[in-house]
Amino acid sequence: MIRTIAVIVGVILVVGGIVYYNAARGPRVDVVTAAFQPIQSYVDEQAKTRLPRTYVISVPFDARVGEITLEEGDSVAKGQVIAKIVQEDVEAEFAEAKAAVQRLDASIRESSDKTVEQTTKQQSEYFVQSMINTVEAAKTQMTASRSRFEYSTTFLKRVQTLFEKGGKTADDVDRAQLQRVEDETSFQKDVLTYQAILSIDAATKLLPNVIGQYIDRKDLSVAVLQQQKAEAEARLRTADLRMQRSKMISPVDGIVLTKHLTSEQQAAGGTKLLEIGQLDQLEVEAEILTQDATRIRPGDRAEIFGPSLDKEAGHGIPMIVQRVYPAGFTKVSSLGVEQQRVLVILKFNSGQIGDLLEKQGLGVDYRVQVRIYTDEKPQALVIPRSAMFRDIQGEWQAYVVTGGQLERRNLQIGLMNDQTVEVLKGIEHGEQVLISPEASLTDRSYVTPVEVQQVSDSA
Repeated sequence: MIRTIAVIVGVILVVGGIVYYNAARGPRVDVVTAAFQPIQSYVDEQAKTRLPRTYVISVPFDARVGEITLEEGDSVAKGQVIAKIVQEDVEAEFAEAKAAVQRLDASIRESSDKTVEQTTKQQSEYFVQSMINTVEAAKTQMTASRSRFEYSTTFLKRVQTLFEKGGKTADDVDRAQLQRVEDETSFQKDVLTYQAILSIDAATKLLPNVIGQYIDRKDLSVAVLQQQKAEAEARLRTADLRMQRSKMISPVDGIVLTKHLTSEQQAAGGTKLLEIGQLDQLEVEAEILTQDATRIRPGDRAEIFGPSLDKEAGHGIPMIVQRVYPAGFTKVSSLGVEQQRVLVILKFNSGQIGDLLEKQGLGVDYRVQVRIYTDEKPQALVIPRSAMFRDIQGEWQAYVVTGGQLERRNLQIGLMNDQTVEVLKGIEHGEQVLISPEASLTDRSYVTPVEVQQVSDSA
């Protein structure tokens, strides 16, 4: 019995010596113990702060802009006048347009007054009626003259007949001839007078029409003046609108981000003067590789870091993914490689931005580092990512130290980030895993393990 125990002890000592000898002769390697701990899957990328909207204050029309006293960083209130066109210019333009409207108003009133023309037309109608009577009188006079002329002609013939018979003297014939000539002359005069009066009557009858046409022309002039007034009123409205727009106001409560114009000068319409922003609307914009963006969803938890940002308890400033843009774009990396990226927008937690602006001094277009968490587990079997490598088939593998020897294991992995990885199959809790294995090490190699502390991935 004692001999048997001695033999067993001897065997154990020999085997232990062999193991110790083989272990002692292996190279020293760093190992960690596979253990359960929290793990997160995340995407790290550079990002920058931005505003979803900035308000550009520009010159509304070609004009001379007065000096702007605001500077970058100055606060402005909604409705506050922040820039002005030189007021003398727009006031003079408005006064000129207003005077043009008033002048046309006076012309319209003058042209619309037809009192004199109506009176003249009435007088002309009376004159026409008077000429009708005059024509009738001239016609009667001409008829009487014709009768006297015809009587004188008949009387002359009668006297001549009696003179031939001796009943009248030569003196009687001469007086009869004289009377006939006088009556003929009077008749011709009355004929000419009647014809002249007829001509005057024809002209007189045109007077009411002429005056009526003149009145119609005044009506037409009024219509033209009214059209001109409408155009002048449009210019007046434009001048009034320009005067209103000549004082540019802030559309929101915000801060001056950029000042483009300093001194008074002439500027074309559309020239930028100021850019106003609301820092309480600050957000973060990250350009994420499209293969990583497929794992990001609105509402995912995120953090931002940066040299100028304070960290509390080792964490960054918490944020939430607000939007993932649907369309990507091509960007050339610093190494000259074309990459497909997509914009991801993150927002701060409610009520957080005011404290950040005050304590962290964040502004627009500030460079930060963003980390977006795509998945996480409170407990998982975790090893360092540096412990894994791929075989020629592309499968994940790792070395486990067992009895001083390396054992190559195939792994099935779950969540993974830049530092740690979740092992679903291939390694058991408490086993020692080799970190950053050298190419010279192979399966069944003897090593001397040196335990190092595994970095926790809790966030």
